Parts: sequence; C-alpha cells; structure tokens
Amino acid sequence: MCPLADTHCHLDFASFSEDRLEVLERAWEAGLTHILNPGIDLSSSLAAVQLAETHPGLFAAVGVHPNDARTWDETTLERLAGLARHPKVVAIGEIGLDYYRDRAPAGLQQEVFLAQLNLAERVGLPVIIHSRQAIQDTLRLLGEWHARLVTNGSPLKERPGVLHSFEGTLQDALIAARYNFIVGIGGPVTFRNAAQKHDLVSGLPINQLVLETDAPFLTPHPYRGRRNEPAHVRLVAEAVAALQNQPFSTVAEVTSENAARLFAWSL
Repeated sequence: MCPLADTHCHLDFASFSEDRLEVLERAWEAGLTHILNPGIDLSSSLAAVQLAETHPGLFAAVGVHPNDARTWDETTLERLAGLARHPKVVAIGEIGLDYYRDRAPAGLQQEVFLAQLNLAERVGLPVIIHSRQAIQDTLRLLGEWHARLVTNGSPLKERPGVLHSFEGTLQDALIAARYNFIVGIGGPVTFRNAAQKHDLVSGLPINQLVLETDAPFLTPHPYRGRRNEPAHVRLVAEAVAALQNQPFSTVAEVTSENAARLFAWSL
C-alpha cells in the first residue's frame, strides 16, 4: 500500500472524543504513515503535543490561530517556545490571517502572526499558514519574512512552510513558490464545482503540494456533510492524481516526500 501523510487535521477536537482510537486505526489501515495535528491556541497546542506522544506516526504543531488572536498575552510567546522544544513538534501553526470570521481586529491578527513568524525563525521550525479572505496581506507578510530569512542566512529559507487549505489562485500559489512555500490540498479538490482548486492543482508541479484533510472539517466527496477523518486523505490523493494525470502511487510517494522534507520527519 502506498504511504500517505495527512499534514493537517485536528484530532484533539471534541468531535473525536468518543472514537479517537478507532479513527487512528482506520488511518493506519488506509496506509497513512504520518499525521500532523496543529494547535489553534495554547491549550490545543498542548493537547496536540500530548496526542503526538501516543504514537510514532503522530506529530504536532503549536501556535495561535488568527481567530484566537485575542487570547494572546505577554506569556503566550514563551509558552509556545517551550512547547516547540518537544521532539514531536515539527512546525509552528496554525497561524496566519482570517478576515472572514473577523473574530479579532486585522491589526491584532497581524501582530500575533508576525510574532509567531519570528518565533519560527528562532526555533528553526517551518510554519503552517491559515489564510481566509486575506491572501494578499498573507503573501505580503510571508514575502517580507522570507526576505529576512534570506538576509539572516536562516536554513528555514529553503523550507519555510505550507499554505494550508490554500484559498488563492494559481498565480497566488506561484508567488508563494517564489518564497519556497508549498500548498496544502484537501477535501474541496474532490468537489465538482471547485474549478479554482482544479486549476490550481492542474497547474502546479507535484513537488509543490502536500495532502491534508483538516479533519473534522472539509470532508471530501462522497462523504461531504459528515465528519472528516485522516483516512479520507486517500480520496484527496485520488483527485490530485486525476487532475495531474499521474498514477496514484506517484502522488502518494511525492507528496509524502514533500511533507518529510518540509517537516524533517523520517519516511
């Protein structure tokens, strides 16, 4: 069975409380070898780390989501830095900008975002980026950050991060690629009416993609409307393979290698 990686899901969420072990068993049976669980605030970041300790194929990212930017205080940065030292933590995230929900002022979101980008450079970990109705500001800030990585000679400049559940156009993705960012592709690529996602995946080289579910959200066809889970990443891989006119095995292998290179884990 071809190995697969789900580079973004939220198994610590309450919707998995009743059957988390069964969900994980289905994931391993479906061929997944690596699952990455990002935090959205301090408590979920800690939960992600604790979950990652329970299985060798589970990993964590730590960070404060833009919708939770109001939770940021003078202690948050160093508490995240402490969590980031854990050996199962492979990224800072999910972090970024969300002008759709508008749960925190744009200025505060950007302040918290920049603080965590600087943290990522300090600890040498790539970032997992959330951007919703904010792609231009997101790309601008990432471009400025990447320029600093280059100036400072940071090794992170070669693998700075992933744009999770990418909201932009193919042109936006090509701009992100200039900064060495890769794109996370999830369940919406399986939707018939997702023309922009189809154009994006068709137009990007396979070495610029990783697969994700964002479980419990963004469930792929034909399970749309139900809770998502990591095992469904196979459906994402199948859709990507069709759009790229590539064998499933190639998509599984190359996207798994992309994830391993980005997050510095062993295949």
